[in-house]
Formats: sequence, C-alpha cells, structure tokens
Amino acid sequence: MDFKEYIRVIPDFPQPGISFKDITTLLKDGEMYRNAINEIKTMVSDLKIDVIAGPEARGFVVGAPLAYALGVGFAPIRKSGKLPGETIEVGYDLEYGKDTLAMHTDAIEKGQNVLIADDLLATGGTIATSINLIEQLGGKVVGAAFLIELSDLNGRAKLPEIDVFTLMNY
Repeated sequence: MDFKEYIRVIPDFPQPGISFKDITTLLKDGEMYRNAINEIKTMVSDLKIDVIAGPEARGFVVGAPLAYALGVGFAPIRKSGKLPGETIEVGYDLEYGKDTLAMHTDAIEKGQNVLIADDLLATGGTIATSINLIEQLGGKVVGAAFLIELSDLNGRAKLPEIDVFTLMNY
C-alpha cells in the first residue's frame, strides 16, 4: 500500500525551504487511517508492549489508536504545564530555542515495556527526550513507531538502543 499517496506535501511551511509532510490528508480517509494503524500494529507485533507513549499532539493520533488496536494503555507526553497531576519534566533543544516535555509520575510503572508512537521522525530530539522521561519512570523503551521518517535528518542516530519502525521514508 502506498501511503505516500495520502500525504500532502506543502512547500515552504512553516518557513522557506521546509517541505512539510501533512498527515491530515491521511487521517481524514478512515480506511487509509485504519490501514496505517493496522500496518504499524503488524510491524510491532513481535514486541512485548505494555503501554504506548505518544508526544503531543500528533503522537496522540498515532499512539492512541495503536494502543487500542493492541489492547494496551496509552500514556500522553505533553508540554510543560499541560498535565494536571504530579509530573516529571525534561528540557531539550529545538532548532530555534528550547522546550520541555512532561509525563505524569504514574504514567509508566517500573519495568513496563513501552513503545513510543508519533507521526514523524525528523532529528530525533523529541523521541530522545521521551525516552529519557520513560526511563526516569522505570520503563523500558522497546521501540518507536512513526508514520513518516525524514531520513536525511538522521533521527535514528539519536535512537541507537531501540528498534525504529516507519511506514514511509522521505
């Protein structure tokens, strides 16, 4: 199945020189959205997964339905100040500044196997930070799954200890 046919590429967004891969055109097609989630489910089926974690916001639209399909829980990873309970936070560098990600302290139980799911693997910074949070909570990251990987940005290099699964490569 060629999922790329359902990805809209928007030139010069959010800034000149960027070729934005818009997944909303895939998401609006119920059959293709379901097929994408089922394909990722097949890719990760050999892993022992207790919970799926997804960074906001598009990690929610990949991770939550994948968790449902696998019959496991979902743990949101949010920006600082967005979760109501007790949290841990980790800061990280962005291309043009800094950001902070947070998780509830009870989102992951010690020893749980966690799969991270997101829409896009680019530089790997968000996922590396997500791994840091999960490991601080005592979880073991067993892999990461994405709809899209931007191979030229070499995000896999920041994730040498885990299996990475992607539907599409650009």
